[in-house]
Amino acid sequence: MRDSTLPARGHVLRSHVRLYDVAVRLLTWRQRTPLHERIAELAQLRPGERVLDVGCGTGSLALAAKAVVGAGGSVHGVDASSEMIDRARAKARARHMAADFEIASVEALPLADRSFDVVFSTLMMHHLPRPVRRLCVQEMARVLRPGGRVVVVDFQASSRVHDGWWAWLHRHGAVPADEIQDLLTAAGFAIAQTGAVGIAGLHFTGATWGTPA
Repeated sequence: MRDSTLPARGHVLRSHVRLYDVAVRLLTWRQRTPLHERIAELAQLRPGERVLDVGCGTGSLALAAKAVVGAGGSVHGVDASSEMIDRARAKARARHMAADFEIASVEALPLADRSFDVVFSTLMMHHLPRPVRRLCVQEMARVLRPGGRVVVVDFQASSRVHDGWWAWLHRHGAVPADEIQDLLTAAGFAIAQTGAVGIAGLHFTGATWGTPA
């Protein structure tokens, strides 16, 4: 387990927390499947699995995952922003859902080795400097059990469609798909699938770590 007292070195969203959820809804309002449900589908979640959402924001994906893994599974979300974690905990209480949310740096997760079946990283990598991205991926590998899965979702490229308020709210850049694949491969992951999420300019990469016991 890494030292969780290390400061986060990426961009931390501390303001406009309530607008974050509004922005995501606006981004996906014409889609048949909401963004977080689509990501849960890409991970092929199963009842009883243990799930970690790295850079969980306001907790929407973690709670969508909890609905799939059920009472026999568990969901844990971490984010460097205390405001985001407060909002995620409030959502869980309002929905009467059991999910754990914790303030933590993505490059120093305060979690035990080999403790999760699935790890998510959604719209988070572009906030991190490149050296921190590498540390984050290494940490995701560390906490996954052998044969565990990771799904990374981010912007493929900047788009004029999302200039203005979306760029201001997220200050987003883009992380090319091949860069994410290289990061995962270097950490020992085997790439399983990659492609367009089907929402805005988002792409995903799915990979597995190690060999099942």
